[in-house]
Amino acid sequence: MNARNRRTTVVAVSVAGLITPLLLIGSGTASAHSDPAKEAAKLAKKLVKKSDAKDAHEHLRQFQRIADKNGNTRVAGSKGHRQSAEYVEGLLRKAGYSVTRNAFDFPFTETLAQSLRVVSPQQQDVPVTAMTYSASSPVGGITAPVAVVPVDDTTGCEPGDYASGTFTGKIALIKRGGCTFAEKQEAAAGAGAAGAIIYNNTEGALSGTLGDPSVAKIPAGGVTQADGEALAAKAAAGEVTVNLEIRTFSETRRTYNVIAETKGGKADNVVMFGAHLDSVADGPGINDNGSGSAGILDVALNLAHEKTGNKVRFAWWSAEEFGLLGSEAYVGSLSAADRAKIKLYLNFDMIASPNYAQFVYDGDDSDRVGAGPGPEGSAQLERQITDYLDSRRIPYEGTDFTGRSDYGPFIEVGIPSGGTFTGAEGIKTAEQAKAYGGKAGVAYDACYHAACDNLKNISMKAFDVNIDVIANAVGRYAWDTSPLSKPVAPRNTEGSAGSGGGLHEGHGHEVTE
Repeated sequence: MNARNRRTTVVAVSVAGLITPLLLIGSGTASAHSDPAKEAAKLAKKLVKKSDAKDAHEHLRQFQRIADKNGNTRVAGSKGHRQSAEYVEGLLRKAGYSVTRNAFDFPFTETLAQSLRVVSPQQQDVPVTAMTYSASSPVGGITAPVAVVPVDDTTGCEPGDYASGTFTGKIALIKRGGCTFAEKQEAAAGAGAAGAIIYNNTEGALSGTLGDPSVAKIPAGGVTQADGEALAAKAAAGEVTVNLEIRTFSETRRTYNVIAETKGGKADNVVMFGAHLDSVADGPGINDNGSGSAGILDVALNLAHEKTGNKVRFAWWSAEEFGLLGSEAYVGSLSAADRAKIKLYLNFDMIASPNYAQFVYDGDDSDRVGAGPGPEGSAQLERQITDYLDSRRIPYEGTDFTGRSDYGPFIEVGIPSGGTFTGAEGIKTAEQAKAYGGKAGVAYDACYHAACDNLKNISMKAFDVNIDVIANAVGRYAWDTSPLSKPVAPRNTEGSAGSGGGLHEGHGHEVTE
């Protein structure tokens, strides 16, 4: 999920040393006689052996403790996020990394109320999720009849979808698909609608964003496909009146990404690994995305004693849940020369979902559906991960670059990207349950963006597999990036998105269809 046309102020600030480094990590560089491929294989094997879910789980425990002390959240711009970042910084500086804070301002928003009730002909409560940056309704909500937007490939995207006078003062019910949520609510507002309810076009809850508070026109929320279709059917049979209350609070806040890199290695050959550290406001975010943050932290600390041929850079992003704002701010702050030094970016977001499937980002678009391939080199990043999983006889499947996590800004500027993911609000199929275990017909993570995304919401099996994936990739690319330029034949890794489809937040929220 990549918000557009947002002006973001970025400042890089050195972090004050918490403890004097006891060793200079990665200070060695490749000698003239080093064989990068051999060094890569050796370091990868060593890091995989040293890195595991048990050690990384201690970082999850710390994130949970921080959330417990701060209203059960580590949302960007809060004390919970700042303490999480300080915890990560302290460990990295103690290990000897060069650590900086990449600071930026962002539009913070918080949902104060979100409810949808059918008032007549028969009272019924319908779960609804406020669109991030939605306009606010009055206290007590808006009571009005439902007006259904006719369904086509671009439902509710154009003014012509709203018959003159039909939507004035009413709540527009719009099927997802064809354009951004912001465009849908704007078109509905232009037709005189008092509010908008957007229902999913696939199974699972709909957690969306308008992308920017400046585009908000009317209160807007998302509901499931089943609830939306049921409302539409009732409205077709006769007038349905609902009460929609969506109230939000917004202000500008300051936050920062944590960036750490080895002091040694080729400065013009940077390999980068990242995960977002922030949670949503409604929960501690232990799977989303304490899991990815803890995974790369564990591997980074195990790399601290090793020499590297290339410079290895790790990032813990902030404000991903507001629209990839941290990674967007970071990439936007880089000069063309600095971007050219980054040879790859691997992203790890939600790598321990309790009802998991093992997804690998489809760098070559081998399934030929949904999003296209990543920049040149992305196919090779995918193959390196799948070859490793094959060597362990671990099943996997592809997932599109939907734009819902922090690889998005890197792809936009042509940096090869990839990574793994274990599923969000998408529903597990019977075939996946057979391959990975778990329950078919249930979300990969039933606590996605919820208060119950806590220490109990983790699959240690998936966590361990994906930490090994990270360790293997870090070890190999710390020495050898030559595989990125070697052709690989497409290999069909057809799978599902692992989420409700559309663009992500992060596993942030979805902004477009």
